[in-house]
Amino acid sequence: MNAGVIGIGRYVPDRVLTNQELEKMVDTSDEWIRTRTGIEERRIADQDMDTSHMAERAADEALKDAGLDASEIDLILVATVTGDYGFPSVACLIQERLGAKNAVAMDISAACAGFIYGMITAKQYIQTETYKNVLVIGVEKLSKITDWDDRNTAVLFGDGAGAAVIAPVSDDKGILSFDMGSDGTGAKHLYQNGDLLYMNGREVFKFAVRQMPESSMKVVEKAGLSKEDVDFLIPHQANIRIMEAARERLDLPKEKMAATVGKFGNTSSSSIPIALVESLKEGKIKDGDVLVLVGFGGGLTWGAVALRWGK
Repeated sequence: MNAGVIGIGRYVPDRVLTNQELEKMVDTSDEWIRTRTGIEERRIADQDMDTSHMAERAADEALKDAGLDASEIDLILVATVTGDYGFPSVACLIQERLGAKNAVAMDISAACAGFIYGMITAKQYIQTETYKNVLVIGVEKLSKITDWDDRNTAVLFGDGAGAAVIAPVSDDKGILSFDMGSDGTGAKHLYQNGDLLYMNGREVFKFAVRQMPESSMKVVEKAGLSKEDVDFLIPHQANIRIMEAARERLDLPKEKMAATVGKFGNTSSSSIPIALVESLKEGKIKDGDVLVLVGFGGGLTWGAVALRWGK
């Protein structure tokens, strides 16, 4: 039984924080941020909007797109490292708000790779016929753990949520292959220290430019495909230079890669589903296209899927 995406949705806050505004907050410049990261602006949630509120809005969109009632969801997986509370999970809060009374609910902590981990987990439950409809959400309110005095990290992150309903699809569609991994020896390079996020940018960059292209090629090969078969790349929107490394490894032209990092920044686990929604809205993905979704994050963690789009 193939598992694929039958509905998607996203939510980003209204408030835009531009590079020019950041110039007044920390010792940085618009040119420095753009040339090194590709980021021009990011969205920041209001103080009274927490992680679960953004997740709920993205989930509502995904359910509507899938044509499902919340009562038809069997499992809710929320990928986040910025939950409303230590516990309960964001997934439990979402279950209650959506009225998904029949769903099991749990969070996944894999940082920016979390949404891919969620997709792969959903696939296992569907293929074993344990559950039929799985709601996977990637959501972060990174603004609440960003050190706004640290110019190396303050310029990178934004808030947002993306959701997908994963369910059985026709034999030639859905998730064709996956790759995932972890390297705990790199945990010291990206972590939350007390209430704030810390990142060794140099080490994370070195890891990402190696792992993203490698994972991208792995899923293509595992699916029995070649680079020429790939129609579109949706990488984690962390840094344009890291994203370009994955695109070049697949020999794809620039127009065949989702690039939303410029207007949303790095939104961690939500960046891939947000980029997927944006690419569909722009008409860049059509039924039957082969997509590669790939991400990396703190842990260190990484994951990728090859996916044939459609139901």
